[in-house]
Amino acid sequence: MDQRKMHGVWANRWTFILAATGSAVGLGNIWKFPYIAGENGGGAFVLVYLLCIAVVGIPIMMAEVLIGRRGRMSPINSMRYVTSEAGLHGGWTGIGWMGVVAGLMIMAFYSVVAGWALNYVVASAGGGFSGISGDEAGSLFGGLLQDTGRLTLWHSLFSVMTLAVVAAGVTKGLGMVARVLMPFLFVVLAILLVYGFTNGDFASAFRFLFDFKFGKLSWDGVLVALGHAFFTLSLGMGSIMAYGAYMPDHANVGRTIVTVGVLDTVVALVAGLAIFPIVFASPGIEPSAGPGLMFVSLPVAFGNMAGGQIFGTLFFVLVAVAAWSSAVSLIEPGVAWLSETKRFNRVTATIALTLVAWLGGLGCIWSNNWLEDKPASGIYVFESLDFLTSQIMLPLGGLFIALFVGWLMRRAIVASEMDAEGHPLFEIWLFVVRYISPALVALVMIFSLADKFKG
Repeated sequence: MDQRKMHGVWANRWTFILAATGSAVGLGNIWKFPYIAGENGGGAFVLVYLLCIAVVGIPIMMAEVLIGRRGRMSPINSMRYVTSEAGLHGGWTGIGWMGVVAGLMIMAFYSVVAGWALNYVVASAGGGFSGISGDEAGSLFGGLLQDTGRLTLWHSLFSVMTLAVVAAGVTKGLGMVARVLMPFLFVVLAILLVYGFTNGDFASAFRFLFDFKFGKLSWDGVLVALGHAFFTLSLGMGSIMAYGAYMPDHANVGRTIVTVGVLDTVVALVAGLAIFPIVFASPGIEPSAGPGLMFVSLPVAFGNMAGGQIFGTLFFVLVAVAAWSSAVSLIEPGVAWLSETKRFNRVTATIALTLVAWLGGLGCIWSNNWLEDKPASGIYVFESLDFLTSQIMLPLGGLFIALFVGWLMRRAIVASEMDAEGHPLFEIWLFVVRYISPALVALVMIFSLADKFKG
């Protein structure tokens, strides 16, 4: 176990907080959360979501960080270390393997979508959205999705951007994301919030997000809140376990992870308050889910508002930075493991795994999974990778992490790592990790799979 601490340690607790927040804050925070909140009862949904964060997201995140800090290695070797320490069968190491593989699979299609954002940064900066209509914006986006050459270019550029950060190491690379990119993201978000407040219909956006419409909050809405609370914190894919391995010994796990959860939620809510005033101030534009809002509706809105070229460009820079800060955490667990084998240094390990993810992205691009008129038969790489990771691998990873820490690690070790021996909150957390979190994650997994196969 001479690899322990070989990768370095975060400079301080706040570096970890910002790095973990960077991993958690991604595309879903920018477009998905504000939309699903508004469509599922506004403030009522936000209240349920915060409860789900408290009983699913944060407890499992604490458990994942705990394993990483105990092992001080890649997720694979950290799981091997804590499994050996607990005197258990080596099969539990599969949690680490599954996380590393899931991260690479997600990176394959995530970098393609991030490439769309990079394309839109350039398009907006060049005035491509000035005076644009809804039909024209739809045609632009449709044209991009069918242009395999342009998609490959932006996917490749984003992959290289990610490679550069991870190859630079924990302090200079991942630490840069924490120290530079995250404060930049917060500043851009604040600027867009002010722009939305002064130029958009802020009152309508506030009502959309925060009015307590309990009549619109269905059981399906509760499941959506539960699922998003799990996925928004990057759980089950090894990223948080890897980041936990670099966490300083003196940092308190509980307080640190609560801070990450709060920051992630604040970013999602502020993003909604920045985006939806612009949407509601633009006649004929309705909040729509997914890429339709981000790549069709918003270009129309920015293209027809004062200062829209500047602030539209800033918005897509925000999206690209959020994607970038998440992407580096998808590659890092595998890079850490390859470095520990001593057959690769950090640079060659990063190149090798980025190449694997890049090839997977090419599969997504050339199979054109996102087109509405796709053939009935074919290999749907994008959809397959998304389904396997989000519906199966990540929930299983989170479920097994909760069960392992809650039931199989020695209580004294868990209490010591949490720095919470004898603390009443420790007993509550342990109860939640043992019983409530696993049950709710299993519930999300079962219902989402049932809904998938029913559809």
